[in-house]
Amino acid sequence: MKSSLLFQYAWSRFLRFVVAAELLLLTALAFSIFSQMPSSNALLSAARSASPSDSARTEEKHFIKWVDFTVSNEALRQALRLDVDSFTSDCHLNWIELLAYLAARYGGDFSRYRAADMDALAERIKGGASMQSLTENMKYYAYYLEAYTAVLGGMVGAYEIEEPAEDGSVSWVTKYGLKAFSPIAKNFPYQDYDDFGVSRSYGYRRQHLGHDMMGQVGTPVIAVESGYVEAIGWNQYGGWRLGIRSFDKKRYYYYAHLRKNYPYHKSLKEGSIVQAGDVIGYLGRTGYSRTENTNNIDEPHLHFGLQLIFDESQKEGNNEIWIDCYQLVQFLQLNRSETKKNPETKEYFRVLEMRDPAVP
Repeated sequence: MKSSLLFQYAWSRFLRFVVAAELLLLTALAFSIFSQMPSSNALLSAARSASPSDSARTEEKHFIKWVDFTVSNEALRQALRLDVDSFTSDCHLNWIELLAYLAARYGGDFSRYRAADMDALAERIKGGASMQSLTENMKYYAYYLEAYTAVLGGMVGAYEIEEPAEDGSVSWVTKYGLKAFSPIAKNFPYQDYDDFGVSRSYGYRRQHLGHDMMGQVGTPVIAVESGYVEAIGWNQYGGWRLGIRSFDKKRYYYYAHLRKNYPYHKSLKEGSIVQAGDVIGYLGRTGYSRTENTNNIDEPHLHFGLQLIFDESQKEGNNEIWIDCYQLVQFLQLNRSETKKNPETKEYFRVLEMRDPAVP
């Protein structure tokens, strides 16, 4: 009997020991779990990081990183003609949509361009087909539409311009069509070739990211599109240079190697608003020097560049997008701004003033 009582006592002690050990183990496990959980501040921070505002900001960063603009002068002119000719009709053709469609069809390679392809597309649209239905199975149409709108978006539209009459009077008329201009004024000769991407070595070895237009020193340089002066002054590579930003901020026009001593139109300063077709400066050969107002360019020319900006992070640095402007410059010969010289100030001005609705 005594031995039985001793056994029960020992077994009871053993069970209490086991229970206590399990409780200690569960306590340690719970402490380990809770110590690894984020604090209330951390949880709040995580909640904020998933908020709609930050999600939207993340979405905004999905922007185009590169554009290879190969549209030919011939394709640009045909698309423009179809757009302008149909402006007053019930079926107004959009020239950028026409070009984007062909780009999606050609894989962006306009060496495959045929005028018949654009004519056939125009006829299908006039026949009642929508661009949405025509492009629903084109994987890259949306990309080309956005990219080409960034390149060409400010170049065609309605505007007012002065028009001279036979009696010598001038009146304002409203027009629709090409409202962008060649970078070189009318009646001033220049020579050029497709030199985009060729090697440059001053300062460091790099590719040429613009288009050179060789001409005479003092040739009036013209604003291609209406915008505002974002940069003006000396740059050791471009010499006296101007940077003009379009009002939609998608395009940055760069004009470099301007004339020594008198590079800019006297009215310009940072922030100045210019109209397409205005005289903004004068062709020269400054640049390739850290010393301001130095002529170190052998042959006088205008360096004309067009940068696309889908996000401000692309404005400067390794993410810049510069396009080949050669075909575009050929296209802009359709519209060259005529200028006249003030004999007293020696300054050039445009002959026919213009009112661009894009100007604020």
